Amino acid sequence: MGGLLWIIVVGFIAGLIARWLAPGPNNPSGFILTTILGIAGAFLATFVGQAIGHYSPDQGAGFIMATVGAVVVLFIWHRLVASGVIKG
Repeated sequence: MGGLLWIIVVGFIAGLIARWLAPGPNNPSGFILTTILGIAGAFLATFVGQAIGHYSPDQGAGFIMATVGAVVVLFIWHRLVASGVIKG
């Protein structure tokens, strides 16, 4: 249970920082979407890091890379909203 709570807290903070670094009128808002943004960024950073050999298979991305991943996810969100694929 402690691990899940830690993932939620880190995801929320990474999502907040990503929203602060990449502001926009169509940012996902609210606690749940911000947390999902941060967690998705952490998964993306872990996947890419393991694919290029930076992380071992049992290792995850750290807080800074989770934030970088969240910024990338937010950039993709902005592109999808701008192209009309999703409604912001």
